Amino acid sequence: MSDNRLSVFKTYKLYVGGKFPRSESGRVYEVTDSKGKWLANAPQSSRKDARDAVVAARKAFGGWSGATAYNRGQILYRIAEMLEGRKDQFVREVADAEGLSKSKAAAVVDAAIDRWVWYAGWTDKIGQIVGGANPVAGPFFNLSTPEPTGVVTVLAPQKSSFLGLVSVIAPVIATGNTAVVVASAHSPLPALSLGEVLATSDLPGGVVNILSGKTAEIAAPLASHQDVNAIDLTGADAALAQELEIAAADNLKRVLRPQPVDEDGTFDWSADPGTHRLTAFLETKTVWHPTGALGTSGSSY
Repeated sequence: MSDNRLSVFKTYKLYVGGKFPRSESGRVYEVTDSKGKWLANAPQSSRKDARDAVVAARKAFGGWSGATAYNRGQILYRIAEMLEGRKDQFVREVADAEGLSKSKAAAVVDAAIDRWVWYAGWTDKIGQIVGGANPVAGPFFNLSTPEPTGVVTVLAPQKSSFLGLVSVIAPVIATGNTAVVVASAHSPLPALSLGEVLATSDLPGGVVNILSGKTAEIAAPLASHQDVNAIDLTGADAALAQELEIAAADNLKRVLRPQPVDEDGTFDWSADPGTHRLTAFLETKTVWHPTGALGTSGSSY
């Protein structure tokens, strides 16, 4: 009986607003492995899909940014737990996407899971290194605290389909932002599968939205979108990055420029990520508050 069974091919879909729509255009494109073998048809996102993703991200921003940092950390850790249970699937997809052996792909997936844990631990600690009490002359408290920028467009790395992907998404949402992610154009399948993990990890719908297709086609309307507050240009080449940065200036978006790459066009995503991506999309709010009437001792306490 099993010899006659037909395989069930997976239909990859976008991840927008916690749901899995096809592209509104109905377009798909072929995704192949490193040897040119067909893997799947991925949805080719349109400008309308990009706008829908921004609407979903904005809708989710209030609840996500208002959640406690501890709660956000719990959810990021839950994502790592869910990935651990689906490791075999992602090892297979990463191996196909990046032309790696199963052992090397397994190391990449392990590193990506560990990266979620890394950022889960930072959610309630980042405020301690970028905020603080400021010394002032007078009976006032002067406190600076970090707040999320808002809706962030993230152009995922083109060559690191999973570890690089996680490394640019996790810090954005760890600090309370919501994200519209443009997956690697050539290797989008691990990103689209990640959407299935996010949907079952207690992450509210709309916090992360994942689009696949032609990077330049999707990124252009996002860079000029008036309700996008920031853009990470990691997955853009030099020419595209310059065009998008000009478009982003229209509403004074924060821009994170692409990091330097090696001669072969790659970047070592396995290195210590540090905190620069956590702080890239944070604003600083400073408030003054009177200490109250000073007593004879010079203090109200």
